[in-house]
Amino acid sequence: MSFFKAFREQLGKLQRLAQPYFLPLEESSSWQFLLLVLSLLAVVVGVTLLLLTGSVAAAGVLIPDLRSRFLPGVPEQVAALWSGPIGPVVMALFAGGLAVFSSFRAKLRQGRWLPWLLIGVITLLILVINGINVGISFVARNVDNALVAYDQDGFWKIVAIYAFCLVLALPIRATQSYLIPRLGLLWREWLSGRLLTRYLSNRAYYILNPNDESLQEIDNPDQRISQDTASFTGTSLSVTVEILSALLTFVSFIIVLWSISVNLALLLLAYSLGGTALIVFASRKLVALNYQQLKLEADFRYGLVHIRDNAESIAFYRGEQQEGKEAERRLSGAIVNYNKLIVWEALIQVIQRSYDYFSRFLPWLVIAPVYFAKEVDFGVFGQASIAFSQVLFSVSYIVNNIDRLAAFSASISRLEGFQLKVDEIGSQARERSYQDSLLADASHQTILVKHADLVPPHTDRRLIHDISLEVGPAQRLLVVGPSGCGKTSFLRMVSGLWPAAAGTVERPPLAELLFIPQKPYMILGSLREQLCYPQQPERFSDDHLRSVLEEVRLPELVRRYPDLDIKQDWPRLLSLGEQQRLAFARLLLNSPRFVVLDEATSALDVNTEKHLYKLLTERDMAFVSVGHRPTLAAFHDTVLELDGQGGWRLLPATGYDFTRT
Repeated sequence: MSFFKAFREQLGKLQRLAQPYFLPLEESSSWQFLLLVLSLLAVVVGVTLLLLTGSVAAAGVLIPDLRSRFLPGVPEQVAALWSGPIGPVVMALFAGGLAVFSSFRAKLRQGRWLPWLLIGVITLLILVINGINVGISFVARNVDNALVAYDQDGFWKIVAIYAFCLVLALPIRATQSYLIPRLGLLWREWLSGRLLTRYLSNRAYYILNPNDESLQEIDNPDQRISQDTASFTGTSLSVTVEILSALLTFVSFIIVLWSISVNLALLLLAYSLGGTALIVFASRKLVALNYQQLKLEADFRYGLVHIRDNAESIAFYRGEQQEGKEAERRLSGAIVNYNKLIVWEALIQVIQRSYDYFSRFLPWLVIAPVYFAKEVDFGVFGQASIAFSQVLFSVSYIVNNIDRLAAFSASISRLEGFQLKVDEIGSQARERSYQDSLLADASHQTILVKHADLVPPHTDRRLIHDISLEVGPAQRLLVVGPSGCGKTSFLRMVSGLWPAAAGTVERPPLAELLFIPQKPYMILGSLREQLCYPQQPERFSDDHLRSVLEEVRLPELVRRYPDLDIKQDWPRLLSLGEQQRLAFARLLLNSPRFVVLDEATSALDVNTEKHLYKLLTERDMAFVSVGHRPTLAAFHDTVLELDGQGGWRLLPATGYDFTRT
C-alpha cells in the first residue's frame, strides 16, 4: 500500500471517529464539517480583530501613557488594518462564519455547540499567544540593539515591554492548559458512552467474544473502550491544537523571516521538507509496532486479571507454575515487540537529533555575511535566529513528534476498527429486526423449532440436523446426550443467542424467556441488585426479597446479610450451590413464562433440586433443561436425546433410560 493511500485511509478512520462528536456523521458530509471548521476560524479571526481594536481603544481612553509605553506602534497598525481592505474582509468572513453556524444549528443539537465553542476559545487563545510571540521577537531585536548602542534608558523601556508581554501571556496559557484537557474529558465521556451503548446493544459484547480465541476479530474490547478512548480523545485535541499553533506560528514568523532574508526563508523550507520526508520514511514501521504493542500489553494485563478472578481455583489445583508460564509467555511477547520498538525509536531519535543540531547554525551561515557587510544591524541577527527557530519548529512538527503520532495512529486504527465492528453488528441486527419481530411476536405462546439445523458460529460442524419440536405453556423438555453433543448449543439457539443455520426458531418475546446457566452470573453490586438482576431493584420490597431467599432455601444468607444493600465479592464469597439457588431466586422474581436451564442444579443435592423444580411447576412455568441426573425425569414431560452426529429423538420422560447416554 502506498504512503498516500494509507494516509487517506487513516484520515477516513479519524473522520469517522472524531466527526460524530462535533457533527452527526450520518446527517452531514465531510465537506460540511470542513465548512464549519473554516467558518470557526473566520469567526475566531474576526473576534480577535474586534478584541484587539477594543483593547487598544480602551487603553487609549483609560491609560494613554501606558499605551504609548507598552504598545508602541500598535494603535497605528490597528488603524491601518481598518483603513485598508483587511479589516472589512475579515468582518465579512466573520459574518459569513456566523451565518454558516446559524444554518447548522439543527445539526448541532444534543450539546454539540459546546465543543465548537470551546475549540473557538482555544483557537482564540492560540492566536493571541502567537501575536505576543511575534511581538517578543521584535522586543528581542530591540534589546540587542540597545545593548550594542549602550542605550540604558531604551534598554529598560524595552525590558518593561517584555515584562508586560509575559504578564499578559501567563493567564492566557493557564486558561488554554485547562480548556484543552477539559474538552478532552467531555469528548471522552461522550465517545466512551457511545461505544459502550453500541457494545451492549444487539449482543455485540457476546458476538465479539467467541469461545475460540483464534476467531477473535477485535481483541480486548474493554481496553479499547477505556484506555484507547482516553488516549484518542486527549491526543486528538493536543495534536490538533499543536498543528494549529504550528500553522499560525509558520504564517506569522515566515513573514518576519522573509523580511529579513529571502534566502534564509527558502533554505529553511527546503531543509524542513527534506527532514520531514526522511523521518516519515524511516518511521513507517513504528505504526505497526505500536499497534502490536497495544494488543500485547492488553493481552498480558488480561492474563493477570484472569489469575485474580480465578485465584481460588488456581490455589486448589496448585497451578501456580502453569499460570506463571502462561503469564510469562504473554509478557515475553510484549517484551520482544517492545525491544523492536526501542530499536526503531532509537533510529528515529538519531535522525531527530541530527536534524536539530544541523539546524542551529543555518541562520549564521546566511545572516553572518550580510551582517559583516554592515547591511543589517546586530539585533537582526538575534531576531533571525528566533524567527528561524519558530518557523523550523512549526514545519518540523512531524519530525519532532513522529513517535507520538505513530502511537496515535495505532490507537486510531484500534478504536475505529472496534467502532466499525460494533456498527456492522448493529447494521446486521437491523436487517434481521423484521424477521426477529415475527419470530418473537407477542402472539407466540410457545417455543417452536421448525426443520432447524444447528451449526456453531464460525464453524462448519453440524450438531443437529432438521430438528422440529414445540414447547408450549406448562410443558417441560429435558435435553440429554453425550458430552459435546450440542446440548448447551441447542439452548443457545432456543434462547436466541445463536441463529439457526437452516429452518426457523419461533419464541415468545425475550422478556418472557429467561436463561439460567450452570454457573450463574454474579454482577458487581449489592445483594439486592444480585437478586433483582436484570430488573430494577426498586420494584421489590425488602420483605419480598427475603421471602424469596427463604423459598430457595437460603435463610442463612438473610441472617448473614440483613442489610440487602451490602456489597461483597459474591462469586468468591458464595459457593456454586448458593449461587445456583440465588439464580432461582432471581428466576422467581422475574417470573417469566419460559425458562431455559443449563444444568442449573448440578451443584445441589437431590432434595434441594426437587424443591426448586417444584417451585417452577407450581408457577406453571414452561422450561427446557439440560441435565444428566435420572431424578430430573420426574420434572419433565419429554426428553430430547441428541447423539452429537446431527441425529435426535423425542421420547417420553416417564421411564426414560439414562444409561443410554
